Amino acid sequence: MLGYLSLLLLLNLSVTGGSKRCPYHCLCYESSDLVDCHSKGFTQVPHGLPHGTWLLDLGGNKLGALQRGTFAGLWSLRILVLSSSGIQLLQPQALSSLSFLEKLDLSHNELRRLPPDFSHSLSSLRELRLDNNYLEHLDLPSLERLESLEKLDLSRNRIETVELGAFRGLSRLRHLYLQENQLAAVREGMLTMLLGLEVLLLGHNNISTIETEALMSLHSLSLLSLEGNQLKHLRFKTFLNLHTPGTHLLLSGNPWDCDCDLHRVFSKLLSVRHLHVDDYRNVTCYEPAQLAGASLAWVDSQLCVAETATVLVITLTVLVTVVAAIFMAERNRKKNQGKVGTRSESELDLQEK
Repeated sequence: MLGYLSLLLLLNLSVTGGSKRCPYHCLCYESSDLVDCHSKGFTQVPHGLPHGTWLLDLGGNKLGALQRGTFAGLWSLRILVLSSSGIQLLQPQALSSLSFLEKLDLSHNELRRLPPDFSHSLSSLRELRLDNNYLEHLDLPSLERLESLEKLDLSRNRIETVELGAFRGLSRLRHLYLQENQLAAVREGMLTMLLGLEVLLLGHNNISTIETEALMSLHSLSLLSLEGNQLKHLRFKTFLNLHTPGTHLLLSGNPWDCDCDLHRVFSKLLSVRHLHVDDYRNVTCYEPAQLAGASLAWVDSQLCVAETATVLVITLTVLVTVVAAIFMAERNRKKNQGKVGTRSESELDLQEK
């Protein structure tokens, strides 16, 4: 969508005349502040870009790699679109001199890693799109200097691990999209320092574990998406640690093991005023086999009520047995005391005779 922003905004603007510098094949608008080089077949970033360029659209090209100092001198650049350009590699300092850049779109490329200095010149960046790449790991240095970032899209990559503290420098982050990756767990420390985070999308990963303290620092979270993972059980305390005004949870599409413990956890979640399980009616069982496909809400009335009745019957049976045992023991004690008393009286009679 960002790839066509210049065209959508500039329908009524005229192309600059020949007296203004503009790279061959590109279109420069409004005194070259906006430069459209979208889908022009470039294999490298063209030379001669106006120094005053505010928006540069290079999406849809065949850039392959971005070399060191590629954007040198473009101090005025605020929006840079590099989507769908076959980018496989970012050389160190490839994004240097972009200290005032606010939006960067690197989506739909072939990036497998981010260089350690990726964030060094991007202190003003507010929105970063890295979705639909081949990223496998998020390392600590890569994102640490993005202190102005508000929205980070890492969806539809191959991310298996996030180094603890990788997001710690993103104190202003409000939206974090990590859906459709290969994360197996949400670890304590993974989301540290994201006090202002409002939306966290983790759907359609391989998450089977959420550590109890993993969500504790998310004081502003309004939406947590966990649908389509590998969750079988939950700890109530994990979500009770979300001290927020209100958080909406999405939990359907997991292979839930529908025992009564799980139902009790969900019942507690539903009773907490600031927690809302929006898709509770779509939470279905995977195990045990006889409940596969059944709604967890149905399990409440069908399985757990029966289990509760069974527990009550067993409890009452045990209680009656214990009371009867106590009664019989007391009866035997009194009977034995009576026998001892009778025998003592007989012995006294014999002594008197």
